[in-house]
Amino acid sequence: MSVVTLRNRLTEQDIRRLVKGDDEDRANAASKICRRVDSGALTQAEREAAEGILEMIASDAAELVRRAMAVTLRNSPHLPHDIACKLAADIETVALPLLMSSPVLTDDDLVELVDTSNTVKRKAIASREQVGTAVVKKILETGDEAVVNVVAANNGASFDSECYQDAMARYGDKTEIMDSFVARSHLPVAITEKLISKISDEAMQRLVKTHALPPQLAVEIAEESRERATVDLVDQAGLAENPRHFVQQLRLNGRLTPSLVLRATLRGHIVFMEHALAELAGVSHAKAWLLAHDAGPLGLRAIYDRTGLPSRIFPALRAALDVYHALETPHDREGRARFRRQLAERAITRFQGLPEDDLEYVLDRFDEDMRVAMAS
Repeated sequence: MSVVTLRNRLTEQDIRRLVKGDDEDRANAASKICRRVDSGALTQAEREAAEGILEMIASDAAELVRRAMAVTLRNSPHLPHDIACKLAADIETVALPLLMSSPVLTDDDLVELVDTSNTVKRKAIASREQVGTAVVKKILETGDEAVVNVVAANNGASFDSECYQDAMARYGDKTEIMDSFVARSHLPVAITEKLISKISDEAMQRLVKTHALPPQLAVEIAEESRERATVDLVDQAGLAENPRHFVQQLRLNGRLTPSLVLRATLRGHIVFMEHALAELAGVSHAKAWLLAHDAGPLGLRAIYDRTGLPSRIFPALRAALDVYHALETPHDREGRARFRRQLAERAITRFQGLPEDDLEYVLDRFDEDMRVAMAS
């Protein structure tokens, strides 16, 4: 069939060049035939017949011929699916036009191609006008940072909350990738907050401009993010081998804030609190320990007044210490998670005047504690 059905729409020369011409002649003929196929002027019977010719072109030994087909039909909905997949798995010069724009390739196709392709092909997929969530997830899983950088900046790439969280977890320390997210026209507020502590100064300026973020708010969020990161670091790894030096460095960098001391205490990091009080009050840790854990009402008050910390958080620290002394400190992972939750819940119950931002932080961490406990 093949050639006969289309003979009225193609010249004898077209057919002859496709079958017997040199590489350039076959490429030109292939391009003309593909334009006919994409024109919408063929009947269903003719289109089915044309598939035989397209299969022949897709199997041509000459790269130039296959590329002519890929370029001509890169945006065509009429390209048969099996041929599109075959070309997409071809060498880069043939595959890239289709990987970047073919509407025939499904998300399932693209996920498989991401899994089996090299960086160049993956970048083509990541740059498509629309990239489905499943494809984004697969790209994030590859660990291919050059590709992740492209998809992060692609406004047409569909990131759901899970994708954003995965990207932050896997690539949060990669400034270039974090900067790329700023190019997106919309970012969830929670992600914007996380980005501020990870991006470059230049990207920060773009974030403020692009996402209408007031500069002062950006600074405040940055400070908030760094503080959260500090407490999270203590959560994950415990206090440094030299807690006194750790606290001193925080103070030198202007990061030993009242909020940090309160949050760490409510997370059960009592040793951190002791060293913070000692550093701020200018006394030894031994003296700070004795005063902080004094069974009477005056010891903690005496050292606290020397720290310069605001009076508004003293009741919360007092409540946290009272709860701490009433609870048995566990040593297993699940037990520690449960201990932190109980300490915070009881301290919050005893002291209702906890600053809203600090309360929100502690409550947010409850969910993380539950995940830790369930995973243990």
